[in-house]
Amino acid sequence: MTGPSVASGIVVRNVRKSFGDHVVLDNVSLAVGRGTVLSLLGPNGAGKTTLVRILSTLTPADSGSMQIAGHDVVADSDGVRAVIGVTDQFAAVDNLLTGADNLRLMADLRHLGRAAGPRRVAELLEQFDLTDAAHKPLSTYSGGMRRRLDLAMTLVDQPRVLFLDEPTAGLDPRSRLTMWRIIRDLAGAGVTILLTRQHLDEADQLADRIAVLDRGRIVADGTPSELRGRIPGGHVRLHFTDTNLLRRARALLPAAASDEGQLVLRTGADGSVDGLRELLDELHEARIAVARPSIHTADLDDVFLAVTGSFVTGKADDDPTPQGVPLS
Repeated sequence: MTGPSVASGIVVRNVRKSFGDHVVLDNVSLAVGRGTVLSLLGPNGAGKTTLVRILSTLTPADSGSMQIAGHDVVADSDGVRAVIGVTDQFAAVDNLLTGADNLRLMADLRHLGRAAGPRRVAELLEQFDLTDAAHKPLSTYSGGMRRRLDLAMTLVDQPRVLFLDEPTAGLDPRSRLTMWRIIRDLAGAGVTILLTRQHLDEADQLADRIAVLDRGRIVADGTPSELRGRIPGGHVRLHFTDTNLLRRARALLPAAASDEGQLVLRTGADGSVDGLRELLDELHEARIAVARPSIHTADLDDVFLAVTGSFVTGKADDDPTPQGVPLS
């Protein structure tokens, strides 16, 4: 992807980063156009958090080049900070202030001025459906309200590029849908958004493009439909009642992938009736009881498994970045 749209978004070329002898990012390249939502997926420790820290000027890369909205991350770090917003997985709000006070504080820190500051605060309170709760203490806010306020604070000075780390973590379904709408509206207004996600269904709903980072390399990049199209056929999931049965089945079917947390074995069977019957007969002859089988067509889970060889765990990223460095 090239052209003015990308030049005003995110451009990453051959970025490398190591911590000691451990290579975290290995010649990573990405291009995200203006108004595009890119979901960056990867197993724990894949390098997602490290890449976001580098792009947001918090951690230096060892080599490579990066531009954010036309500003060079190394040569013009102040220019980059002026056009980005970063929201961490946990809401960075002051519990001793009201919602409006939090926004006013951020407007003052961003030097919006006496006239523009209050006007921007009022706009954000309305946009994020927080007007009625504006003057209430944060102790009365739900998790969804706190996440909306956190994102609103990030948007005080109208950044052109947003880095969002697990923006809907811990939200109830209704709050999650509200956050999805806000993210889509921002992209529609021309904001470039890079999401780091663990939930593939959310990436499928929100992302214009998905990039999968594994062992420091981009191993897949494309639209959700393009990525699904790379995986032929479907698969069968075998659900078991205990770990012992799962492990015996895995020994019998070494090509299958297992998830001990969910007690699930995923096989490459085509999902046909005859194929399923043969599979269950094989397990039955080995006296391995299956609680229930389920047939699935190709989805982003299959893509992720195919390109990384592992399941998404839903746990926080384990990048070996220095501790105690906030994302926002």
